[in-house]
Amino acid sequence: MAERLTLARPYAEAVFKLAQEENELAGWSALLQGLAQAAADDRMRDIFTNPEYTDDAVFELVSDIFGKIDAKEKNFIRVLIENNRLALSPEIFSLFAARRAQVESSQDVEVTSAFKLDASQEKSLASMLEKKLGKKINLTSSVDESLIGGVVIHAGDLVIDGSVKGHLSDLASQLTH
Repeated sequence: MAERLTLARPYAEAVFKLAQEENELAGWSALLQGLAQAAADDRMRDIFTNPEYTDDAVFELVSDIFGKIDAKEKNFIRVLIENNRLALSPEIFSLFAARRAQVESSQDVEVTSAFKLDASQEKSLASMLEKKLGKKINLTSSVDESLIGGVVIHAGDLVIDGSVKGHLSDLASQLTH
């Protein structure tokens, strides 16, 4: 994984610099996220890494997926294809998103709860996390019924496990020691 990040870093930095100069962080972020999703698909990754497909064929496929993209975006995609780096799109997006969050002083936070959170609960949780972390929060939520109750919050390296499942696991661990 570290090697993939090392290979992806120059591309992420270059595209971030370009996006920042053009004040197009959101647009480039959307493109990179789309590329990352495509590269995460097993069939697409096989096409991206298969030498039987020409660079032009891969470029046409990617262009068809994204539809209307501008000349700089096309050039970036071509550079990735020509250097056999298209499969690194998830790492490039991850590095780009981290730099964007740093510049925008924001934090991506993933909340997993036992039950679906309504909009007011998400807003309240985001507000609390903004105060705690001192950053603007980009909150995404998902449901995992196995948590029984409560939430698990992932904010970068920070993990807050307020789930019933987590508390029961901690209790069981303490009782067996």
